[in-house]
Amino acid sequence: MPELLDAWSEFNVAMVGATAALAGLLIVAMSVNIQTIMASRSLPARIAASLATLVLAIAVTALGLAPGQPGWAYGVEVLVATAVAATFEWHAVGVIARDHERSPSLRERLAKSALGVIPLAAYLAGGLALLAGAGSAGLWFLALGAILAIASAIVHAWVVLVEVLR
Repeated sequence: MPELLDAWSEFNVAMVGATAALAGLLIVAMSVNIQTIMASRSLPARIAASLATLVLAIAVTALGLAPGQPGWAYGVEVLVATAVAATFEWHAVGVIARDHERSPSLRERLAKSALGVIPLAAYLAGGLALLAGAGSAGLWFLALGAILAIASAIVHAWVVLVEVLR
C-alpha cells in the first residue's frame, strides 16, 4: 500500500492546499453576511457541515501523505474522520428537514441535504474499500470524495455570499 499511496502524493498535496484555501474562503464569505446567516434556521448548520467536510478532505489527503502506513490503518483513519464529519452533516440534515419556511418543497430540502451527504458517502466507500484490501479502488473513492467536498463547499460559499441577500 505505501507504494500505491506514493503514486497519489501529488494529488494529495494539491488537495490539502486547495481544501485549506477553500475552507478559509468559506469562513471569510460567512463573515461578510454573518448577521443574515445567523438569522437563518438552516444556514449555520449547513456551513458547519460544509466546513467539517472540508476538514475531512484536508485530514484524509494529509494522512495519505504519511509515509509507510498500511492500507487498513489508512482505512480506519478515513472512517473515523468521516464519522466525525458525518455528525455535523447529520445535524444539518435534521435542521434542513425541519426548515419548511425557507425550503417549502421536500425536493428542495432533499437536494440541500444531498449536497453534503454525497461527499461523505464517497469517503465511506473509500475507507471501507481500503479496509477490504481494495487499495486502488479505495483511493479513487477518496479522490472523488475530495473533489465532491470542494464542489459542495463552493456551492455553500456562493449561498453565503450571494443567495442570502436575495
